[in-house]
Amino acid sequence: MTEATAESRTRLWTPEGFRDDGWVHAEDAGALAGNRRVILPLPAFLELDPEQREAARERLGVLLQPGDQLDSIVDLLDQLSLVALAFPAFNDGRSFSKAQLLRSRHGFEGAVRATGQVLIDQLPHMLRVGFNEFEVSHPVLLKRLEAGQVGGLPLHYQPAAKPAGQGAGYSWRRVPAKA
Repeated sequence: MTEATAESRTRLWTPEGFRDDGWVHAEDAGALAGNRRVILPLPAFLELDPEQREAARERLGVLLQPGDQLDSIVDLLDQLSLVALAFPAFNDGRSFSKAQLLRSRHGFEGAVRATGQVLIDQLPHMLRVGFNEFEVSHPVLLKRLEAGQVGGLPLHYQPAAKPAGQGAGYSWRRVPAKA
């Protein structure tokens, strides 16, 4: 399958269901010339003039790779509508930690999007740590989401960015919050 074919099968899913994606991925600031909502890689985002970032804040997002430092954008979060966190391989979970930190430590209220290898068994955990948008291309996950099957376990032992209720009888057992 070519890259163009794989990209054309990517769909945007949120907890409310599938929707059209108003954002485009771009490699440099030239994409901001129009009125499109643009997700830039971290180096391109950091190269923007502060006035340019401020003027485009409602339509500006940044893509962080697993090795990119979250600290490089913490002071600029008020200039972003979206932070996309990459999962280039299913076994690299560093973006889970970044999502949790964005929500709990830094209070980011914009969209936190998962891109790349988003798989069915990871989706419930991604929701718990604060992701609220997903670029989905995996055929099994697409099929299950189309059928309304998000998956996940009914109890959790650890706290997360998304609030949970206390389970019956045990202070350490948590139940998923009702949407």
